[in-house]
Amino acid sequence: MISAISSTAWGVLPGAILAIACSVAGGVGVAAQEATGFYKGKQISLIVGYGPGGGYDVYGRLVAKHIGRLMPGQPAVVVQNMPGAGSLVATNYIYRIAPKDGSVFGIFARNMPLVGLIGNKQNVKFDPLHFTWLGSSTSFINDAYVLLVRKAAAVNTLEALRVPGGAPLMIGSTSEGASSDAIPHVMRELMGLNVKAISGYTDSSQLFLAMDRGEVDGRGVGLSAVRANKADWLLPDGPMRVLVAFGRNARHPDYPDVPIAQELAKGERERRLIEAIEVPYKISRPFAAPPGVPIERAKALQSAFLAVHKDKQFLIDAEKAGVDISPLGASDVLDLIRRVAETPPDMLRAIEKLIEGS
Repeated sequence: MISAISSTAWGVLPGAILAIACSVAGGVGVAAQEATGFYKGKQISLIVGYGPGGGYDVYGRLVAKHIGRLMPGQPAVVVQNMPGAGSLVATNYIYRIAPKDGSVFGIFARNMPLVGLIGNKQNVKFDPLHFTWLGSSTSFINDAYVLLVRKAAAVNTLEALRVPGGAPLMIGSTSEGASSDAIPHVMRELMGLNVKAISGYTDSSQLFLAMDRGEVDGRGVGLSAVRANKADWLLPDGPMRVLVAFGRNARHPDYPDVPIAQELAKGERERRLIEAIEVPYKISRPFAAPPGVPIERAKALQSAFLAVHKDKQFLIDAEKAGVDISPLGASDVLDLIRRVAETPPDMLRAIEKLIEGS
């Protein structure tokens, strides 16, 4: 009996296995051909949710420069800046209005998934769980979101920010949902620091200019964005200093004397809230296409996104720009968003109040 089964296994199954393998390979081949046929000779758009010159723009342009040659059909990729409402305008556009054929994808604020889960539904027109996620260029392993202050400011130390009734640190910010808007509330409510947000700036480049002019005394910003745009500010004799680092579980190796946000929490509940709010920093530079992109084109975009972050020329350009490259794939990003979605309701409500500044 065993001999007969063995004979059948070796005599008949190879043909069946070969047929299945050919069928699978054929299906993969057809999908690849479809994606190649769609993208060949096409121009696709990469939407950046901020104006030129900021950290998101730097990452967006780096990806746009290289991803096309790693995609089926090698399409041309053009960058379109779409600033407004802390990238909410661009996020809504990508989700609701942009073509869902794989010809448009973009980068927007790391806080947008959080805003999509708990934000004002009159303004938020997207569900972060249903984007066609490509991934994130950085998971913040080597980066940090920092409170950067002018050395010439009247209040420029943590000790001064803790003085009861003292003068507040005036922090420039953009608008709803952006990290630069939420962080002042976190510092005031969860860390006991005397800060005041000056909102309404369109994008990061305007905030850099406001800092340079002395219109505001501080801002929240990615360390890599400062290195890419204002590297001289971080020199020992430069005009700025880093006071707090967000988005990290340990102090940044380049700034061992700068405390992380969780160290400054007023108590355990506040520390847990800070920890939840910091989840978006692990998807610090998120890229996504609209929902409903045909699966073969979605896979082409996702594969090219991961491939570009391993590409030699891309990595050379990223190093020249001074930005951190520690990518996450689409499934990693979605897993982190699901973690936020599963946060206990009372904590989500507390986070919502912080984001809204109430």
